[in-house]
Amino acid sequence: MFRRFRSRGSRNGYSFVELIVVSALLAILASAAVPLATVTMQRQREIELRRALRDMRTAIDRYKDAIDLGTINVPDRDLDAAGYPPDLETLVEGEELAGGETAGRMRFLRRVPLDPLTRSRDWGLRAYQDEPDARRWGGGNVYDVYSRSNGVALDGTRYRDW
Repeated sequence: MFRRFRSRGSRNGYSFVELIVVSALLAILASAAVPLATVTMQRQREIELRRALRDMRTAIDRYKDAIDLGTINVPDRDLDAAGYPPDLETLVEGEELAGGETAGRMRFLRRVPLDPLTRSRDWGLRAYQDEPDARRWGGGNVYDVYSRSNGVALDGTRYRDW
């Protein structure tokens, strides 16, 4: 039905010029996709960082509430701790409920999350007695957490300030 017309000197395949043009078009498309992929990956890491910080801060608040309500007993609690956990591992290990050893333990985190920017579990900590912008942990309790990353977010803020 359909016939293919060829001249006598033509061959099957593509010419070198056609291959160069197609390669140039593919290179242009790929160069446009790389920045988009980079921004998408950074946005995903920022979402993970926000989630990790929210989970840890919620666990710290739940620990403080449990101390204030008397749900958990911490007999050797330091009065300077103001009811905050001594470290992040305490949130994972939990504390004994007020009913004694037979009552069980109350845990606040399954595990200390990984910082998606530094790829470590080494978070910056602030104690209740520390200044709000302190970069060194005074020890004794954990009132707040922050990322130790020196990077800048897509919105222009520093990750350390989140």
